[in-house]
Amino acid sequence: MYSEPMPTATMIHTNGVELEVFQAGHGGVPIVLCHGWPELAYSWRYQIPALVSAGYHCIVPNQRGYGGSSKPSDVNSYDIHHLTDDQNGLLDALGIDRAIYVGHDWGAIMLWQHALLNPDRVIGLANMSVPFKAREPSEPVAFWEKALGEDFYLVHFNRYPEIAARSFDTDPKRVLTNLYRTKHWLNDGLPQPDGYSIVRSAETDNQRGELMLSEEDLMVFVDAFEQGGFVAPCNWYRNFTRNWETMGHVKQIIELPCLMLYGDYDMVPKVDMTHTVLDLEINNLACGHWIQQEEPEQTNQILLDWLQRKIQPLLSL
Repeated sequence: MYSEPMPTATMIHTNGVELEVFQAGHGGVPIVLCHGWPELAYSWRYQIPALVSAGYHCIVPNQRGYGGSSKPSDVNSYDIHHLTDDQNGLLDALGIDRAIYVGHDWGAIMLWQHALLNPDRVIGLANMSVPFKAREPSEPVAFWEKALGEDFYLVHFNRYPEIAARSFDTDPKRVLTNLYRTKHWLNDGLPQPDGYSIVRSAETDNQRGELMLSEEDLMVFVDAFEQGGFVAPCNWYRNFTRNWETMGHVKQIIELPCLMLYGDYDMVPKVDMTHTVLDLEINNLACGHWIQQEEPEQTNQILLDWLQRKIQPLLSL
């Protein structure tokens, strides 16, 4: 499956930052596509043409910290409130009241919280890879450290700030080649017998699976991270504790229509969302973590079908 060229980006001022935003299908129903780590708006290159053809207005930002978007130096400026307010400000700047949202990886994490904090701005939500997990009773980083150790990448990014990110900056191509692997890479994010781990992606090669990007597509990501670096994107991870502290008062129930796409070979564990996401459909694809890039045709089919059945009827009310 081939993608079409990305639309021309514009810089949009929102919530004290500027986001590099790619748009196509102006005049259609607004749908915002939110990428994860370490990705770009380019991760949605296969979805944009299909959604535009179906009548949607695609709004695809490079999130704060990525690509040509602003990269604030303050770690706290990457907490969930800043990230979700970026989405509110983006809609405000475009004169849009509500939008459909689609997220992958950290984009999904952020959008689950966006649905909790700002349900009046969300028509429906489709997320990939990372399910909604209600707020834990104890602080998450300490829990992960006790269960999985300090070399688990989520812990390492917090306990040793910028160490991994600065090492990633020394060889972005090697790092991204190690991370963008096919479904055959069964990995839980922990150090492996061959010495590879996510936090050492600039030092050791990942031998499992195959690179799932073409050289041309890989270089789009490499060029962006060579220019922008990994420190700002990794700052999203450094706010897990802050997010846990500041979201304690928020009811952990999502009533909006939601779609969840899992990769069968993804390292991210599945979660029972029966009692927390009340209007949910789930689909599983035979792929790894990079769902919309590994299986773009299936992703598009499932997404378009769900939009037609679940969202379009809401728009006519």
